[in-house]
Amino acid sequence: MKLDSLIPPKGSTKNRKRVGRGHGSGLGKSAGRGDKGAGQRSGFKKRPWFEGGQMSIARRLPMRGFTNNFKKEFQIVNIDKIEALGIDTVDAQVLKDKGLIRSALKPLKILGNGALNSKINITATVFSETAKQKIEKAGGTAIEL
Repeated sequence: MKLDSLIPPKGSTKNRKRVGRGHGSGLGKSAGRGDKGAGQRSGFKKRPWFEGGQMSIARRLPMRGFTNNFKKEFQIVNIDKIEALGIDTVDAQVLKDKGLIRSALKPLKILGNGALNSKINITATVFSETAKQKIEKAGGTAIEL
């Protein structure tokens, strides 16, 4: 047996449709493309969302909800992560250098998840009430910008 003599098992392959080869083929004349319109023309690329010219689903469904364009997106850091750094003075630039936040320029919010044992001075845009209490209880300061 040679590789060039191998054939796939019977029934596993199908002959391709030979379109536009006369009336007897079953796909003659317009080659299964219908009559008139862009879909019949050569070069027509049918996009996945194309619905044959009817009103698209995105335009048929009603708009729902509301998006606030002025919403402030805060970067969030918990005090247990700051505690793990082992630094006594923390601000946005330090947190960015340590990889806890993506940008030192965007607003920073400190949350009070976890325990804080060491005295740390933290500068941020906003503090949660529990974070502020835990920082001050440990002897540190919470400085809001």
